[in-house]
Amino acid sequence: MIPSDVTTFSLSDERLRELAHDALKHARSLGATDAACEVSESSGLSVSVRKKKVETIERTRDKGLGITVYIGKRRGNASTSDFAKPALQQAVEAAYNIARFTADDDSAGLPEPDTLQRSPRDLDLFHPWVIETNEAIKLAQRCEAAAFAVSPQIVNSEGANVYTSSGHFVLANTQQFVGGYAYTRHSLSVAPIARDGAGMQRDDWFSSSRVADELASPESVGDYAARRALARLSARQLKTRHCPVLFDAPLACGLLGNFAQAASGGALYRKASFLVDSLGKSVFSDHITLHEDPYLPQGPGSSPFDEEGVRGIKRDVVARGVLTGYFLSTYSARKLGMRSTGNSGGSYNLEIRSSATRRGDDLAGMVRRLNTGLLVTDLIGQGVNYVSGDYSRGASGFWVEGGEIQYPVEEITVAGNLRDIFRNIVAVGNDQVIRGSKVSGSLLIDGMTVGGS
Repeated sequence: MIPSDVTTFSLSDERLRELAHDALKHARSLGATDAACEVSESSGLSVSVRKKKVETIERTRDKGLGITVYIGKRRGNASTSDFAKPALQQAVEAAYNIARFTADDDSAGLPEPDTLQRSPRDLDLFHPWVIETNEAIKLAQRCEAAAFAVSPQIVNSEGANVYTSSGHFVLANTQQFVGGYAYTRHSLSVAPIARDGAGMQRDDWFSSSRVADELASPESVGDYAARRALARLSARQLKTRHCPVLFDAPLACGLLGNFAQAASGGALYRKASFLVDSLGKSVFSDHITLHEDPYLPQGPGSSPFDEEGVRGIKRDVVARGVLTGYFLSTYSARKLGMRSTGNSGGSYNLEIRSSATRRGDDLAGMVRRLNTGLLVTDLIGQGVNYVSGDYSRGASGFWVEGGEIQYPVEEITVAGNLRDIFRNIVAVGNDQVIRGSKVSGSLLIDGMTVGGS
């Protein structure tokens, strides 16, 4: 269904390279000491249905050129979506003029030449989905219909969506670096609403992949989303207490995101992270390893190089609980007196692993390990203070006793400090999910404050 010779883009890779070359050449002619340019093109389709009826159909086709110009240690940026020669030259000149009037910054400049990925590997990231709009509508309708079919208590829906996008880009700079690749992203999602005598509850689920044939079936996505919504009916409040908390796998990926933000160079050099000066120190339980791999074939967080052309590093960012590295761009690394880790743009396929994980540690097994405490399945709000590590978010989920779910709960908060949360991870489930560039199973935390009535 996906022919290998499909033509997805209006601009060839060669044309993108020509545009980047012309922009860099013009920057040099103006007097720039260095410059970097990215030229990109993308297209996509998004179809949403609600209660069988089509709500939105969006087709997108975007292109853009971004140019960064350096005059010594001064930097200017500009962009354009017009690829006509006068417009491109105008963008370069705008970046040059901005650089002329900015202050010197000792950390500004292109990456060190030896950090650039000059021989990028093919990570198999491009699998276009040849799908007509009518077919996408039918898939979304099947997904939503499967949710309604689970129970008459599924009475409404926020809709189902089918999404596909393809893009390609070229990144080049005046250090003779030129690289680029094509990529795809596809997803299928639905958000059903359940009702009983006590009120209404919603939940959602989705499947995403770079390869359309690897998406979960619309029926399985709809069925699971509906069962999640039904399980939340007749939710109760809890009284405030301190107890173990189990984050289900999608929310655990969010905790990994909190760690990546705190360990990012931008937060560290600004002294806006509780992980400042934490290299070589224990920040997790000693059974925990955080593994990063930029080079997983078809990985949702894979890339042969970062947004600056710097190669990433396959590594354990945390090894047996000890923080061994940060997530650094060229600029943030210089601010810290270090070298780039190739993380301009974020982490790659960051996975949490535990030497204590057992064969039976699926979600049901993790609930049994929780024994008595809170299973959290939804979080709201943005209550994370990266400077102090304080963490407090609205939550809902299920109260567990004796290793079995007793009843759903809502209108509560879970609170603690990320330092303690990470150190108090006692188990990692093997029920892994992928959310963006993060990979995690459910995480069992030995003690958090649960705020309620």
